[in-house]
Amino acid sequence: MNSFPDEADITVRGGDGGAGCVSFLRGRFRPRGRPDGGDGGDGGDVILEASPGVRTLVLFRRRRLFRAEDGRPGGSRDCRGRHGAPTIIPVPLGTMVYDRHGGELLADLLEKGERLVIARGGRGGKGNAHFVSSRLRSPRFAQPGEPGQERRLHLELHLLADVGLVGAANAGKSTLLKALTASAARVAPFPFTTLSPQLGALGREEAAALILAEVPGLIPGAHEGKGLGQRFLRHLRRTRLLVQVIDVSQLDPEDPLAPLRSLEVEMQAFDPGLLHRPGLIVLNKADLLPPDFPRENITSVYKEKGKRVFLLSALSGEGVATLREELLKSAPGPAAV
Repeated sequence: MNSFPDEADITVRGGDGGAGCVSFLRGRFRPRGRPDGGDGGDGGDVILEASPGVRTLVLFRRRRLFRAEDGRPGGSRDCRGRHGAPTIIPVPLGTMVYDRHGGELLADLLEKGERLVIARGGRGGKGNAHFVSSRLRSPRFAQPGEPGQERRLHLELHLLADVGLVGAANAGKSTLLKALTASAARVAPFPFTTLSPQLGALGREEAAALILAEVPGLIPGAHEGKGLGQRFLRHLRRTRLLVQVIDVSQLDPEDPLAPLRSLEVEMQAFDPGLLHRPGLIVLNKADLLPPDFPRENITSVYKEKGKRVFLLSALSGEGVATLREELLKSAPGPAAV
C-alpha cells in the first residue's frame, strides 16, 4: 500500500430533509382548532474544507462514505424541526476534487479555510399549517422531506511546494534534501529508497520558509507507468522552481548530457509545461569524482542549457551553501495551477 496517500474515491451524501407534521390545535373549548403542523428541518450539507493541518488523504483509507445529519421532522404548535448538522471533511491544501462519473473538475482547494459544499442537504417538508387557505381550511396532509444530494468523488492531491527536486533513482535527491533542510527523508546506498514524496522546509529570516518537495526517482518510461510511474510526477506541477539532480559520478564525459535528456523526455511526455518552468541543474556526488575528471568542461556543457549549474556534494556539504543561497533568491512562492 502506498505510504503517501494522494488519491481517494469517496461517496458523500447530504442529510435528508425532515417530514412536515400533520397536526391540529386542540384544547378546551377548541374542539376544532386550526392546523398547526410545523415544517421539517433541512438536511445538513457535506462540506470539504482545505486544512493546513492535514498533509495526505490517509483519512479516506478507513472511511469512504460521508453523510450529513438528517433534518428533524416538524412538530405540533407550528414547531419547525431542527436542521441537520453539516459534515465538514478536512482535506490537504492542493486537493483537486473531481466528479467520478463525468470526470469534471469541481474544485481546486488551495487556500487555508477554503470550503466547497459538495453535497447539499434535502429541504424539509412543509407541515399542514403551510397549506391553509380560504378554500382549504383543514388540510390533512404534509410534505415529506426531500432526500439529500449524493455524489461520488475522486480526490487527487497535488502538493503545494516552492521547489521540486527531480532526478533519476539514486541521484542523491534525499541526501540533498536533508542537507538543505531538516527533512528526515530516508537515505541508503541503493535506488528507490524514496517511495513517496518527501518534504522539507528551508528557513529564511523575513518570510515564510520555502517548502522543498522531492519526488521518487524516475526511470525511462515513467510517464507510461513504469517504476513508480507518473503517480508522483504531478506533484511537480505546483512548484515554481524545479531542481534537476544529476549523478555526476556516473556521467560519460563523451556524452555528458545523456542523463539530462532522459529526465527531460519523461517530463516532456508527462507535461510539456514542466520544461518551461524556471529551474536549476545540480551535478551531485562531486566527492566521488576522480582527480582527472573534466569538471570545468562538464559544467560548461550543462550551462549551455541556459540554466544555472551547481557542482556539489550533498554528502560532504561541498557547494551546498551556494545552492541554498540561490534557492532563497529564486523561489518566491508556490505556483497556483
